[in-house]
Amino acid sequence: MNETETNKILLALLPYWTPLIPPQGIAQMKVFLEKDGYKVKTVDANVETEFKEIYQLYFNTLKKFIPGSHWGNFYNIGHDVLRNHMMAHFNHANGVGAEETYKELVKLLVYHTYFWNLDEEQLCRLDAVIDRFYSELERYILRLLEEEKPAVLGLTAHLGTLGASMFAFKLTKEKYPGIMTVVGGSMFAGELPMSSPDFGVFLEKTPYIDKVIVGEGEQLFLKLLRGEIPASQRVITLKEISGRRMDIATLELPDLSGFDLSRYPFNAAFISKSCPYQCRFCSVVAFFGEFREKNVSQAVDQLTELYKRHDVQVFHMLDSLANPFMTALAAELIDRDLSFYMDFYMRVSDEVCDPEITYLWRRGGLYRARLGIETGSPRLLEAMDKGITVEQSKAAIRSLAGAGIKTTTYFVVGFPGETEEDFQQTLDFIEELKNDIWQMECNPFYYYYAGQPEGDKWANYRMLLYPGYARDLLISQTWILNCEPSREERFKRMFRLVEHCKKLGIPNPYSTEEMYEADERWKNLHENAVPSIIEFQDRGVYIDENKHVKRLIPAREIPQEDGDFVF
Repeated sequence: MNETETNKILLALLPYWTPLIPPQGIAQMKVFLEKDGYKVKTVDANVETEFKEIYQLYFNTLKKFIPGSHWGNFYNIGHDVLRNHMMAHFNHANGVGAEETYKELVKLLVYHTYFWNLDEEQLCRLDAVIDRFYSELERYILRLLEEEKPAVLGLTAHLGTLGASMFAFKLTKEKYPGIMTVVGGSMFAGELPMSSPDFGVFLEKTPYIDKVIVGEGEQLFLKLLRGEIPASQRVITLKEISGRRMDIATLELPDLSGFDLSRYPFNAAFISKSCPYQCRFCSVVAFFGEFREKNVSQAVDQLTELYKRHDVQVFHMLDSLANPFMTALAAELIDRDLSFYMDFYMRVSDEVCDPEITYLWRRGGLYRARLGIETGSPRLLEAMDKGITVEQSKAAIRSLAGAGIKTTTYFVVGFPGETEEDFQQTLDFIEELKNDIWQMECNPFYYYYAGQPEGDKWANYRMLLYPGYARDLLISQTWILNCEPSREERFKRMFRLVEHCKKLGIPNPYSTEEMYEADERWKNLHENAVPSIIEFQDRGVYIDENKHVKRLIPAREIPQEDGDFVF
């Protein structure tokens, strides 16, 4: 490594993080740092064939052992098993815990997620997949370091990538101790915040990580590289810049030159950061701070430039909430005669309930709306501080679907205090709306030690899911609430909800084939259905069918129940 350049930086996202879009965080960091003269290489290991094959092998192996009635939202909840298994395996391989203790914990990881027991032979087969993963990862990391010869290795560590990141950092320090190792990521606001007791354990167990960046990292990373952070300071936070957040209007477009965009179904963009709301189960505001947004004219300029650079017409938008600007954005795109298709997170609101407005959005390029419906119970909506009603949720879904816009509905199962009656109201809600839901996705309620608004109200009920010995193996532990419904009941209801949707024909697609089938179903149900995602794979074809959408506006009917729709 004698040829190492002192200003050369390697930024990577390691497995496992769903590769829908090229990694925006490190792509944004690249363009930001290169303005200051640094040479930056960006890498996404999640699209590499060997890691994708191991991922599928892991879940295919699990599927052989667990009956279908216990699958539930199989991949979503299974990610908890995979990331904890990766972490426990890494620590056990480095001398933590006896063999029997390690095996017992892995069995518990599976049981407390799928509520099914693995036998010894099944455990060994599953563990062999993780053995293979770390063998492949070692070859991958060593090859990268030898080829790039960086002075700094920076990794984005979400909870799902933490085990792989720790492995890579430790390997780097063993082989090339002169490389500075730096970690950052949103997990330090959600699953592993500084206020959590697990954060101290993480620092103690990772001496091979030189610097930990907490919060939006561009300005902090630059100060570190410039030598403006004391050498003895390991944790770097927004306090170093007096809490100042980035002005998103001044950010340049991310540099995606390090990625093969043919490996991703979407490109990505954003118009805002954070969210103007604070639902009691969400930690977005804790990481991104106050809500900020760009001018829509600038946003359209940037979408146009991204299309010119990369010839990708469909965008997965990173905004937490599109409602504040969606109408103005659609109008701007229509005025400019542009056809970009955008997949947004949205909130039930008066506008979303209005077919006249959703028709405008459809013409302006709204491709999919991801709605946090959460529950069909009026009582629980109030407990969640959602500020919406069940009837408004129904009207919003119908209004979007009537315009042909794909609807993804998110539900939280087992919010504290949920009763069987509350849950039945969710089942009834979905059955009533079955033809207007493109995708139903649900997750059991998760409690985080810190970061959830008003989470301190639950503090007296929190407890650790796994035994005390698990801390050294897992580092970031799983907290639950000792209240009704129990974790087991919460997951069983989720299993029931998924089975209910299967019977109704509502999909939750993951694979390309499943996406195609879901899109074909949508076309059969809705005359104005947006194009299938498969149609966008031919990058040489410009799709502009949104300009010719039929006007199918039913009589306007907006529910009048009280709700909070102020943006």
